[in-house]
Amino acid sequence: MSGQFSPAFREELAALMRWRRDVRRFRTDPVPEALLARGLQAFALAPSVGLSEPWRILRVQSPDRRAACLANYRDCNAQALKGFDGDRAATYSRLKLSGMAEAPVHLAVFCDDTTAKGAGLGAATMPETRAYSVVGAITHLWLALRAEGLGLGWVSILDQDRLLRDLDVPVGWRFIGYLCIGWPEEDDTVPELEKEGWETRAHALHLETR
Repeated sequence: MSGQFSPAFREELAALMRWRRDVRRFRTDPVPEALLARGLQAFALAPSVGLSEPWRILRVQSPDRRAACLANYRDCNAQALKGFDGDRAATYSRLKLSGMAEAPVHLAVFCDDTTAKGAGLGAATMPETRAYSVVGAITHLWLALRAEGLGLGWVSILDQDRLLRDLDVPVGWRFIGYLCIGWPEEDDTVPELEKEGWETRAHALHLETR
C-alpha cells in the first residue's frame, strides 16, 4: 500500500471517528481475550516522543482492587456533586459518569516518567510529551475497539494518589486514565452528556492564523 487510501476508506474512517464515543453503559457479557489482545496491539502502532513508548498498562481484575477503584470514583463523584447547585446539580446527579460496576474489562493506564527508552529525545524540554504520547496511544486503542464493536469509557473522576496506592503502582508511573471496556448497551453517536443537556458539541473548528 502506498499510504494513500480510497474515498470509501476515508468515509469509513470518518464514520469510525463519529462512532467513537465515551461509553458509560455496558452489558456485562465477557470480552473475548483474542479480541482484547487485538485491540491492545494498537499501542504498538502508536507514535511516542523519542520512540520512548512510555505507556504502562495494568489490567485490574482482583475483586478487591476493583471495589477499591469503584469506591474511589463514588467518593469523588459525591464530592463533585457538591460543587453544583440548582438545575446544574440536578442534571449532574442524573449523569452516568462511570461504567465501572458493569464493564467486564478494566485497564489503568500510566506513563513511565522514568523510562530510559528514547534517551530523553524530545522530552528534555517538554517532559509532558511522554504523557501526550500515552494519550495518543489510548486514542488508537479506542478506535481499534470501536471497529470491533466494543466501547470504551474513560473515568476521570478519581483521586489519583488513592488509586496509585490501591493498585500498588511503581514509583515514577504517572496516572493517565482508568478505562472501562465492554459491549455498549446501545449504539449511538450522540454523547450522553449532550443527551442529558449538560453540554453541546461545537461543530465549528476554532482556527486562528497569526
